Parts: sequence; C-alpha cells; structure tokens
Amino acid sequence: MAGSLKDQLLNAGLADAAKAKALDKEKRKAAKVARRAGVTLENEAREAARRAQAEKAEKDRALNQAMNEKALRKAINAQIRQLVEMHRVDRARGDIAFNFTDGKAIKKLYVNALQQKQLASGLLAIVKQGDQYEVLPAPIADKIAQRDPARVIDCRESDAAALTEEEQEWYKDYEIPDDLMW
Repeated sequence: MAGSLKDQLLNAGLADAAKAKALDKEKRKAAKVARRAGVTLENEAREAARRAQAEKAEKDRALNQAMNEKALRKAINAQIRQLVEMHRVDRARGDIAFNFTDGKAIKKLYVNALQQKQLASGLLAIVKQGDQYEVLPAPIADKIAQRDPARVIDCRESDAAALTEEEQEWYKDYEIPDDLMW
C-alpha cells in the first residue's frame, strides 16, 4: 500500500478527483492563513515583549532617580550638619531671651547682649538642626540656605522697612525704647 490517504480513497472509489482537488485547495488556503496569522501572532508577541521591556526600563529609571535624589538629600543634610557643628556660636553664657518665629510658632533662645544685637542686625542667623536651633554667622547661614532654605530662620528686624510710608508717618512721633524686647 503505497501512496497517501487521498490516493487510496481515489483508487477505492470512495472519493472523486474534483472533491480531492477542492480539498487540496482549501488545505493550501488554510495553511496560508495560518502562516499569516502566525506572523501576526509572532509580531504581536514581539511588540508585547518590547512594550514590557520599555515599561521595565522606565520603572528602573524612575527608581534610580528616586534613589539618587535620596542620596543627594542625605549628602546635603550631612553637609549642613557639618557646617552647623563647625561654625556654631557658643551660647553657654546666654542670659537674654531672644524670641523668634519658626513658621507660626514663637521660639526662644538664650543669648548674650552682643549676640542679641548681632541677631537683630543680621550678622548672626538661627538655623534649625533637627529639633534644636543653633546660632551661626550670617555667611554660613547663607551657604546653608543655598542647600536648604527651610532650615534658616530670618530674624532680622525688617518690620520697619515693611511698613508703608503712611504707617511710618503715623508712628514717627512715638519713640521705641532700646530695652524693649518682645
């Protein structure tokens, strides 16, 4: 028994030649459609893999950026901590309460008379280090403000400059005593 199933059916008389030819044609069409669909499925799989790879790369890039920002913040905090520790002004003999505002809260530091005048004039500045406040020279505070402006507390007496001319005219007859502290 040599030959294919088609040849055997034709020899046995169970199938005719026209039907066999139509089936062959239909089989070739199905194979062609399957090849095309296979290429389409293959292209879709490649596209899905490329999209997944691009999404993973974007996710990795965002994670790396967040890690770099965290490392940068940590380095900046270390620099600020070092500047504060190296340049802090000794307030050990402070007996005058110096009031200042940190946001909406009023805080108090004890300083001596010279430090009080220097704070008021802007030669010294207050820097927040954790939950404590330190007094530093103004140039050092400016360096810290370049790194993190929220850490430096401006306590210069600039209220008089903020008054309008009409307000200044109104209060010109009232002298403010030198020993007045708020």
